[in-house]
Amino acid sequence: MSTSALAAALTLTTFFAASSAGAATVNYVALGDSYSAGVGAGSYTSESGSCKRSTNAYPYLWKNAHSPSSFSFVACSGAKTGDVLNNQLSALTSGTTLVSISIGGNDAGFAGTMQTCVLDSESACLSAVATAKNYATNTLPAQLDRVYSAIHAKAPNARVVVLGYPHLYKIGGSCIFGIGDTKRAAINSAADALDGVLAKRAANAGFAFGDVRSIFTEHEICGSSTTWLNSTTLPVDESYHPKASGQSGGYLPVFSAQV
Repeated sequence: MSTSALAAALTLTTFFAASSAGAATVNYVALGDSYSAGVGAGSYTSESGSCKRSTNAYPYLWKNAHSPSSFSFVACSGAKTGDVLNNQLSALTSGTTLVSISIGGNDAGFAGTMQTCVLDSESACLSAVATAKNYATNTLPAQLDRVYSAIHAKAPNARVVVLGYPHLYKIGGSCIFGIGDTKRAAINSAADALDGVLAKRAANAGFAFGDVRSIFTEHEICGSSTTWLNSTTLPVDESYHPKASGQSGGYLPVFSAQV
């Protein structure tokens, strides 16, 4: 082998060894609420109980694809910012290198707002949405700051990716039944308000933000493509959450692009 060929071979060997070493030192912790746990996507792990962590959720799918050296999946259905602070941060250490989180929807009253909009009048829906948006704009920022600050303190060396929430409905879409477009537009506007707050607080904390609204376009309820979101369904807690296809086709690529 010539000197130049030997040098090239050694360079490639060094490159692949470094790449493998880099992959082997990823210590990934998945925090957050039902959108990160994978509620609505089925295939729940037995150990997760009422937290309903799914093997179809984007954190689990990313783990399967990348084989990090450690993986801690503690996202939980119904979690609020206080639950992350009190029950999930113990999974973080100074050795954690990657963190994902979706949080804030439950603080802003997502479930109750959806229930009002589906079951009650248009005026009641618009009032509930206005209350949720007011909470997201005025109260949630400080709560997010506490969570993000605590994550940084516990895992100062980690890349943190904050995931947002999709629009639930395609306005003027193909649905004949269900709530009307006025309610649907109001619900989408609440997602916009929430995502705007999440993006700003994440940026202020030095974290990445994964905006899923664009990738879910036409995959919303009433969209023209395959629907990635559950409408009203049983069990009821899976309503208005991503299906397995929404986790794999929507959340996973957005998260992966930020890692």
